[in-house]
Amino acid sequence: MNSKVDIRQLPRETLEGMLEDFAKNWLAHDGLWFLKTEADAGMDRAMLYDKQAWQDFTQIEAKRIMQRHQIPQNGGLEALEKALWLRMYAFINKQSTYFSDGQLILEMNNCRVQAARERDNRELFPCKEVGIVEYQYFASTIDPRIKTECLHCPPDAHDGQFYCQWAFSIQA
Repeated sequence: MNSKVDIRQLPRETLEGMLEDFAKNWLAHDGLWFLKTEADAGMDRAMLYDKQAWQDFTQIEAKRIMQRHQIPQNGGLEALEKALWLRMYAFINKQSTYFSDGQLILEMNNCRVQAARERDNRELFPCKEVGIVEYQYFASTIDPRIKTECLHCPPDAHDGQFYCQWAFSIQA
């Protein structure tokens, strides 16, 4: 019996399901890594390491997205918006983007991590510090002129509409 699988021959719906599984597995690994680090080194150290890891990862992710999808560097807010929809998060979280007063606004309407914590009656994960690093470095990799501002993110209270909200603008 030959157990080799040529993924190029799989149906589209199977490939789409695999993509979602890959994104969920990536997020599970990130969460497990954080929990183990927190248990071993404490919350402050785990947050420090998490910020450092996201600073590097988010730049790698942005560069790969730009290369795969021919997104030009210095492409402004339109390039950033396209790239945000191609991130791993976009396959497993519900997000929205829109333009307002010359800014690109990103809202994470349903975050798998935070929704799971709410289901388990746990406090929201205070991801603002990490998110600032993550989105700032992702956006500046797409276009160094982009300024990132956190409008809302845990530990801020969840308002039922979105878990976090980010504003991106081009620096003058």
